[in-house]
Amino acid sequence: MAYLESRRNIAGSACGLAGLALTFTGAAGAYWPVVVAGLYGAGALIAPPERPAPPGFPGASARLEEVRGDFEELRGYLADVELSVTAAARLRELTVLLEALLDRGWRAELLAHDPEGAHVLARIVRRDLPEAVDSFVRARWWTRMTPGGEAPELHLERQLGLLRGEAERLAEGLREAEARRQASHTRYLEDRDGAV
Repeated sequence: MAYLESRRNIAGSACGLAGLALTFTGAAGAYWPVVVAGLYGAGALIAPPERPAPPGFPGASARLEEVRGDFEELRGYLADVELSVTAAARLRELTVLLEALLDRGWRAELLAHDPEGAHVLARIVRRDLPEAVDSFVRARWWTRMTPGGEAPELHLERQLGLLRGEAERLAEGLREAEARRQASHTRYLEDRDGAV
């Protein structure tokens, strides 16, 4: 069945039809079956080869959708963790920023065309933030068993601050890309207006 739709069969059939046209005009003579079969075979041989379909990797928008789902799962995990007031405030600031970056709409389209930015966002959501909170929860348990060391809250607050800084740099990069796009459009309109 696949051969019927192949390029070889289509090219061979077209050449075979040309052979039938030669037969009806009388150019093929008594050997018309050989001419039609020969032209079909020649067409099948000169047809371009079938090329395999490229793999269907998910697009950038689909990858961002997966990160959105992971972020929702992460928010459920973070809601169950008991944090200090300062750490909870820093976590809230970070999650609000991440939520804004992952929001659907024109921002998501801009982020979808920035593979490095999408990677940074996915790394924060999938690895860095869960690791920071999980290591805090584990260290806090050990600190309660053997008090006297550095408070795990301090490390968590620093880590959340660093992650927020990384997310802010990502947002700033996206803002700059939009500013460049706007300036480019302004120059285009000015050039077009000057050409008139």
